[in-house]
Amino acid sequence: MNVGVSVKNLVKKYGDNLVVRNISFSAIQGEIFGLLGANGAGKTTTLECIEGLRNYNSGEIKVNGKIGVQLQSSSLPSHITVQEAFLLFCKWNKVDENHQLLDSFGLSEIKNNQYKALSTGQKRRLHLALALINNADILFLDEPTAGLDVEGRVFLHKEIRKLKEAGKTIIIASHDMAEIENLCDNIAILKGGKIVFNGTPTELTSSYLSKSKIQIKSKIQIEKQDFVFSTYVGVQKEFFTVITDSISDALLELLQYAKENNNEIIDIKIERASLEQRFIEIATEGN
Repeated sequence: MNVGVSVKNLVKKYGDNLVVRNISFSAIQGEIFGLLGANGAGKTTTLECIEGLRNYNSGEIKVNGKIGVQLQSSSLPSHITVQEAFLLFCKWNKVDENHQLLDSFGLSEIKNNQYKALSTGQKRRLHLALALINNADILFLDEPTAGLDVEGRVFLHKEIRKLKEAGKTIIIASHDMAEIENLCDNIAILKGGKIVFNGTPTELTSSYLSKSKIQIKSKIQIEKQDFVFSTYVGVQKEFFTVITDSISDALLELLQYAKENNNEIIDIKIERASLEQRFIEIATEGN
């Protein structure tokens, strides 16, 4: 697998304040990588170091390809039109004017509108289109759908997935856990300038502190006295329900009981903690 972005032992200080503490991670070409962290965790500083917008104290950063950047707080002159901004960025990047890019983001019909008159969704679409003007191989998106309504979020998520299918490497910094869970192949969580988790969203939701819920519906209702679950919940809509920190142990015990008592299992539901719950646990652990 080709690596799109590689970060090794990155350190960034502001005076005596150590903001990024010797972090390492990599994003594979053609994947969507999520960088998560509470405010002040160091994620925006990390992105700006990779993007070349900010100097860093030590470490190694390798970016394999042209980059495009959508900043967390992008802004343009209030009176510039969509088309003027597009032509300006084309000149800056020394590329031909590809008006199909405006069409694909639904901007052609508002090309003569001034920036100040655009909705939040239209501005986000314009910022992403401008980030793609140089046909970037690697895209950095900092809070790409912040402030958007549901329709705007759905549209941008669809476009981001298309970019991935086209082989782009995409690094997203976001507070939106649903967005990260829906889009990202791999994630890293920053806390206090350190990476405290690096893996897939599924690996995160199947590990760590939170308990999971198991619900079993059987031909003969299972009774509480048949088990010694300290986190027993009870019967909910014909489902015998327990909360456990070991899905495999609890499920095995339940299934063995059903088999030994010739009790037919009709349905099983397992609910793991959400990505947001896991993130909150990590972010607040030790506080």
